[in-house]
Amino acid sequence: MKKSISILFIIFRLVLGGFMIYGGVHKFQSPIPEPIEVVEKALQFSSPEQESTLQKILYISGAKQTGYFWQVLGICELAFGLLLVLQGTSFIAAVFLLPITLHILLFHLFLEADEIGELIQTGALFFINIALVVREKERWKPLLWIKPI
Repeated sequence: MKKSISILFIIFRLVLGGFMIYGGVHKFQSPIPEPIEVVEKALQFSSPEQESTLQKILYISGAKQTGYFWQVLGICELAFGLLLVLQGTSFIAAVFLLPITLHILLFHLFLEADEIGELIQTGALFFINIALVVREKERWKPLLWIKPI
C-alpha cells in the first residue's frame, strides 16, 4: 500500500510539473501584442453579452503589456515545473507553485466559470499541489508550531 501511494505522488509530481513546464513554454511562443492591437481586439467584444470574453482579453493582455509579468510568470512556471520533476527539489517547488496554481484556479473560477472542464482541470492541479505540500508536513510543521520553552 505504501509503495502504491509513493507511485501516486510521483505521478502527481510529473503531472503538475508537466503542466507547469508546458504553460511556461507556451508563454514565450506568441509575441506580445502592441497596445493598439489590444484596444482593437477589446473593441470587438464590447457588447454586454461578451463581457466575460472582454475581461479575459483585458486581463491577459494587461499582464503581457507590463513588459515583465507574463515573462516572469513563464519563467517561474518553467523553473518550478522542472524542480518539481526532480525528486530532491520537489517539496520546495510544490511550495513555490502554490500561489501560481491558486491564481490559475481563481482565474478560471472567476473569468471562465462556464468552462467546467477547465475548472475541473485547474482544481485538480491545485488539489495535487496541496497534496504534495501536505505530504511533507513533517518538514514544514516546525516552522508553524513553536514548542514552548
